[in-house]
Amino acid sequence: MREAKIERATKETDIKLSLNLDGKGENEINTGCGFLDHMLTLFSRHSRMDLNVYCKGDTDVDYHHTAEDIAICLGKAIKDALGEKKGIERYADIILPMDEALILCAIDISGRGGLYYTLNIPSYRVGDFDTELCEEFFEALARESGITIHLKSLAGTNSHHIIEGAFKAFGRVLKTAVSIDEKFKDEIPSTKGVI
Repeated sequence: MREAKIERATKETDIKLSLNLDGKGENEINTGCGFLDHMLTLFSRHSRMDLNVYCKGDTDVDYHHTAEDIAICLGKAIKDALGEKKGIERYADIILPMDEALILCAIDISGRGGLYYTLNIPSYRVGDFDTELCEEFFEALARESGITIHLKSLAGTNSHHIIEGAFKAFGRVLKTAVSIDEKFKDEIPSTKGVI
């Protein structure tokens, strides 16, 4: 089983996270931020990965540390669960519609994490969630997982739909990229022989 458990405790957050890459999309999410709970639930369901997240954070300040630190933990969990990355598809992409929003997401499980982000989110907040934290989340996730992530909004006027589309799209492409190609299950998908 490709699974990982991460615990992270700082003066700003206390996080317990578990991930099963080969799950069914089952989840228990409690971040202290309703909108982030919603986004992580969508990610879990669309990736078909089992995800449990508990976070007690300094939400009296704002959700910045909560969002970033959960992304750090999720990135580490993805990296740990992938292990040597033998047999994985490695690449995936999608153009995903979410009502009027249209989101492009393409990834490479390259070992060289980087975020290339051009989501045009019109409002500063969705509920009490600062929309700039969407970029912070994916930046930390890309860095810690070693995944190259391209996220671009091709259309959209509703901030909730744009962010929701991004989380769904990332879940869908990650599901494909981590899937095992049975014909090459003992090979690392790189001419270097390592990712």
